[in-house]
Amino acid sequence: MTPKTIRAGVVQFDTRLGDIEVNLKSALDGIAGLAAQGADLAVLPELWPCGFDNRHLAAHAAQTPRILEIVSAQAAEHSMVIAGSVPEAGPDGICNTLVVMDRDGREAGRYRKIHLFSAGGEERFFAKGKAWAVCDTAAGKLGLMICYDLRFPELCRVLALDGAACVIVPAQWPEARIDHWNALLKARAIENQLFVVGANRCGHDPSLAYGGGSQVVSPTGEVLALARADAPQVILANLDRAVMENFRKHIPCLQERAPESYQTGPKGKS
Repeated sequence: MTPKTIRAGVVQFDTRLGDIEVNLKSALDGIAGLAAQGADLAVLPELWPCGFDNRHLAAHAAQTPRILEIVSAQAAEHSMVIAGSVPEAGPDGICNTLVVMDRDGREAGRYRKIHLFSAGGEERFFAKGKAWAVCDTAAGKLGLMICYDLRFPELCRVLALDGAACVIVPAQWPEARIDHWNALLKARAIENQLFVVGANRCGHDPSLAYGGGSQVVSPTGEVLALARADAPQVILANLDRAVMENFRKHIPCLQERAPESYQTGPKGKS
């Protein structure tokens, strides 16, 4: 049964490069904080156990099964859906994989990042995902995206068309382009008339500052909760499905799509 309202939260923290135990503590502290406020969903940042510690990804990926067991236990203990991206070893290499644990501790979905950020050299260290994902959870149908995916509206649209009421976006978005983060989260929410939960990290790597600003955005573009730019924080907001349904009824964008007119080909012909 699809819940009418859920309480969706983000755990924003400074992901320490390569330090799994410190990052695990930060994540668990944040999850506990959200649980104390009655959260139904907690989203962690991109590669939250280790950050982009690219030289040691194989070692970090070997720890991922243990990390996921801990997250699973937390989900069951707090009766909460928990999601975040982790390094995952596979036959083609290591993927940046968003894993969703349902509130009973069972895995509800898994998405491997499709769009690798070439400007940061991600394709040199990560294998590319091949398929989009929407998963059924106790918090409703969640669409899954990771960081750079936010710049590709086609991906978010297919998640909406498959029934996602909320799209979650773990990220390590830099401070230098934080205006893009803010604009794109709103754009994806408004154009697809759904909720978007963006979980960014804060703090610094040796060569890069991150912008924080994790947020929950409504289908109308209203920012329901916003984290600070420069400090660890948990944020929480109510996602009221009626808001989405009423907005879609009032402005039926998804119903009035004309995909037959969007095909590539000669211009100006009918």
